[in-house]
Parts: sequence; C-alpha cells; structure tokens
Amino acid sequence: MSGKVRIGIIGCGTIGSVHANAYAKVEEAEVVALCDLLPDRLKEKAELHKVARTYVDYKELLADPEIDAVSICVPNDMHAPIAIDAFAAGKHVLLEKPMTLSAELGQKILDARDQSGKLLQMGMVWRQRDEAQLVKKEIEAGRLGEIYQIRVKLIRRRGIPGLGGWFTTKAKSGGGGLIDIAVHFFDLVMWETGYWNPTRVSAKCYSKFGSPIADYHYISMWAGPPKMDGVFDVDDYATGFVRFGDKATMVFEVAWACNAEDESYVELIGDKGGMKVGLGDSVIHTEVDNCIADVKLHYKNDSDPFVNEVRKFALAVQGKGEIPATGEQGLVAMKLLDAIYKSSAINQEVEI
Repeated sequence: MSGKVRIGIIGCGTIGSVHANAYAKVEEAEVVALCDLLPDRLKEKAELHKVARTYVDYKELLADPEIDAVSICVPNDMHAPIAIDAFAAGKHVLLEKPMTLSAELGQKILDARDQSGKLLQMGMVWRQRDEAQLVKKEIEAGRLGEIYQIRVKLIRRRGIPGLGGWFTTKAKSGGGGLIDIAVHFFDLVMWETGYWNPTRVSAKCYSKFGSPIADYHYISMWAGPPKMDGVFDVDDYATGFVRFGDKATMVFEVAWACNAEDESYVELIGDKGGMKVGLGDSVIHTEVDNCIADVKLHYKNDSDPFVNEVRKFALAVQGKGEIPATGEQGLVAMKLLDAIYKSSAINQEVEI
C-alpha cells in the first residue's frame, strides 16, 4: 500500500498510550481512531493524543473502512476475540503480548489470519531493544559458539501490577507473573538462539503475596492502586527447567513478588563464549589468543523499542519489510507457558 498506514488502537490503558506515543514518532503510520470501554478515559486519551475519531465498541472501529490496521492493547482474555474479528474485518493486527490465554486460542488467531490474508505481528518489544539486536548479531556471527545453557532471572521484590484488577484475575489474564513478564524473556531467548523447539518442562508456580490483598505491602504499583475488593488467584513466583530437545536447556526464575533482590537478566552460555543480556553492559566471557578474556561490546542505546516495533509493523503493512515477531513464534511461547502451568498443576515433567 502507498501512503501512511492508518491505525486504530483498541484499548486506551497504559500500553495503549505507549503505542499511540510510539506511532506519533513514525512517519509511515498515523493513529486515526481510538477505542475504549470507558468513555471518560477514551475522551481523555483522545485529547492527549489528538485523535478525533473515537469508539466505545471495538466492532464499530473494525467496521471503519478508513482504518488499515489495529493495535490490540486490551486485557489478555480479549486478545483472541478481537484479533479474530479484526482479521474478519480485513485489518492487519499488532497484538500485544501474551498472544492469548492458551495455545488452543492462539491457533484460532493464526487460522483467522490465514483466512484473511492480512498480517499479524506479536508485540514482543524486548527484541527491539538495541542490546538485544546487538546480541542477536553476535550469536549469528558465532561469538558464543553452540549455546547449550540458558538462564532466565526476572525478579521483582514487590512488583504485582494492578492488584485486584484484571492482571491478577486468572479468568481475564490467564495467569500471573509467568504469563505477564516471563513471556518477554522466553521469547527473547528463543529468538536470539533460534531454539523454537522447547520439548519438555518441569516447573512449579507459587502464589504467596497477593492474597489477602490488604496484607500486600509495596512502594509503588504499575496499573494501581489496589482494588481491595478484587481478586488475586494467579501465580506471583515461578521456577522451572526446560529442555530444547537434546541441544540445550533453560532454567528460569520469575517473580512478581518475593523476598529477594530485584534482578533482571538473560544469560546465554556457549562453548565459545557466554554473556548476560539486560544488565546495561554487554560483555562476552570468552578466550582471545589462548587467554581468558572479557570482551565488552559498545553500542548506541538511544532508540525507543516501541518506536522500533511499530515502525517495523507499518513497513510490513506497506510491503517494505518483514514482520519481526510472527504469530507462529507467539504460538510457541504460548505452548511453553501452557506446559509450565500444567507441570506445576500435576507436579510432573510434561511434554510440550
């Protein structure tokens, strides 16, 4: 297509505004419509982002012939129905993570995409960070050799979002910290290594801090404040061991809340080098001229990953680029999440 991609954003919460701000910095796209169930918030965000056209019903937005594509920024339980309806309406879709509530629903999204002939991009924004792009290139250049062990650690001492709201209500979110934040790092390591074949998992999920809601002590809360009459029936801590066939293994520890220091990194260990991603400094632990050496990688860290993400989406819609995070990859991540929750529930290793 020629001209700017005309975008409708469905869901005007925090992440919806993040998308709107990112599109505003992309010359290939223009946000022309917003949709939200809450009229007051819709009005506020329309004024903030200078968007004239608004809808309370997402189906009315999808019926608008002047909209080419949509960003879906709603609670997880609405990802599948809205994405499926968007494809039926002939729209391209940028779908926020996680893909949906289950791999079964994820496959239905892919089926709808295939029937429509439109594009689906997953909102896996960690890939779009400058450091992640650099590490991907280093791996492809063979700097780490064969990667055989992966460590994922994403610990928040007190970081439950929107306690009592949809984030902590399993029927709407599908789960807690695992499906909310671990999905970022699972996608990141599979993308960087190319290991899109998780085969078996042994894991355990815990729920220790969110209930009773009145007893949860914190300093700040994203998407807060707490709803004291709300629900907390999801995981706030998960740990486990994943096999990628006989090629590699991954250990992970992820927490919305636990009595430990905040930590956030991915560690990749190969037979030629190893490195941690997410600490700010990218250092390869390796050997140079038969000497043990640390090689620090210098790179610019000044781009906005959300801007990178929506620009690539717009370019793909225009036929000028490829989708950077595919629906098939989103489905693999959902299958891994499903298996982790199943393993925890039955206290056994399970096949993915």
